[in-house]
Amino acid sequence: MRERLEKLLAQGRDNALLRFGMGDACLKEHDTEQAVLHLAQATVQQPGYSAAWKLLGKALQQLGRLEEAQAAWTTGVTVARQQGDLQAVKEMTVFVKRLQKQQAAE
Repeated sequence: MRERLEKLLAQGRDNALLRFGMGDACLKEHDTEQAVLHLAQATVQQPGYSAAWKLLGKALQQLGRLEEAQAAWTTGVTVARQQGDLQAVKEMTVFVKRLQKQQAAE
């Protein structure tokens, strides 16, 4: 899957959906650093892509970059509200609350 997406990217078909797919594929292969790069690019290319913000937050959390993860999810909540994506709002709100509890316990 990842190789096919990389070929599309190399052909110049760069867009937010492709970057999201690349980020997801990288996460599944435990290449979290690359996942963050692709997902961050997806949010630049399409700032209203709430799923990209959600996955970016998860990738950042896996890397221990907790403040950045919280920032991604907070932005994602705003974006999801604007898009009317209530499920994504709920999910990212829960992620932020869990992260805050985790940080308070440390």
